[in-house]
Amino acid sequence: MYPTTLTQLARANPFSAPLFTLQKVEEPQQSLHGQRTRRLAAAATTEEGDSCEFGSQKYFILCGFGGILSCGTTHTAVVPLDLVKCRMQVDPQKYKSIGNGFSVTVREDGVRGLAKGWAPTFIGYSMQGLCKFGFYEVFKIFYSDLLGEENTYLWRTSLYLAASASAEFFADIALAPMEAVKVRIQTQPGYANNLRQCVPKMFAEEGLWAFYKGVVPLWMRQIPYTMMKFACFERTVEMLYKYVVPKPRSECSKSEQLVVTFVAGYIAGVFCAIVSHPADSVVSVLNKEKGSTAVQVLKKLGPKGVWKGLVARIIMIGTLTALQWFIYDSVKVYFRLPRPPPPEMPESLKKKLGLTE
Repeated sequence: MYPTTLTQLARANPFSAPLFTLQKVEEPQQSLHGQRTRRLAAAATTEEGDSCEFGSQKYFILCGFGGILSCGTTHTAVVPLDLVKCRMQVDPQKYKSIGNGFSVTVREDGVRGLAKGWAPTFIGYSMQGLCKFGFYEVFKIFYSDLLGEENTYLWRTSLYLAASASAEFFADIALAPMEAVKVRIQTQPGYANNLRQCVPKMFAEEGLWAFYKGVVPLWMRQIPYTMMKFACFERTVEMLYKYVVPKPRSECSKSEQLVVTFVAGYIAGVFCAIVSHPADSVVSVLNKEKGSTAVQVLKKLGPKGVWKGLVARIIMIGTLTALQWFIYDSVKVYFRLPRPPPPEMPESLKKKLGLTE
């Protein structure tokens, strides 16, 4: 047991520093092939039934493939809702609500008009998913090795935040060109009907800058979103198994574990939508208007304008995030990748804190 209820609450704060100062204690060295292995996950080697070693090249490649499937397919599936959301952000006078936005779009463009922008969405978010999930696994292990086993456990929320932010930095560079094309197609009726028409037209008018002028607002939107997505998901899974699921994870079937994944993903998605929505509004308007800057758009929208379309985005992002985590975890199950259980306090740390004899 921890000393008091107060220390339990303090430790539960995901942004706080470790509560205890650890003293150096001489302990037997644990080695694997002559080197001390320090990982956030419990399984650092190939266990029975796994198709590869945790942290191996094959592991990272298949995680990236899982990211492609989870992000590319889910974002493409909700293109109609995304289209209406973007139009509400850039023209709130015409598209007054979700229902009205769908009605106006179908009346003007037909049912096929709801699928505008599906190609750049699929390509862009597939590339983003590859980098987001693949690099997250890379950075999580890299930062864990830097911290060591004990500090990895104490600082695990900060580690999730740092690893996801690092991964999203590169993911947004991969996403930016197709995001710019998607928004231009969806929010400027008559400009271009598809990817083949839009790309050369944008390049002829504004050059390469047309595809990357939204990368900074993308970072503003996506990095907080992804930090919340991964950190909230990881900690929610940990809490669900600790307080909600009536049996240990090791006794849960694969299907039961995937249900926990979906629930944790949806909870994380709601928070993701809220923290990233203002920047999402700026990105939508910025990619529609030529020559505008993020600061100009922010001033134009005002404090209320940046929250336009939030309900639609919560529905979209909550569902998206839950499905993404479900698909990603399903890919791991299908390819028999190592899926370590939620982290537990190392025995050496328990001894230093006086929690065990």
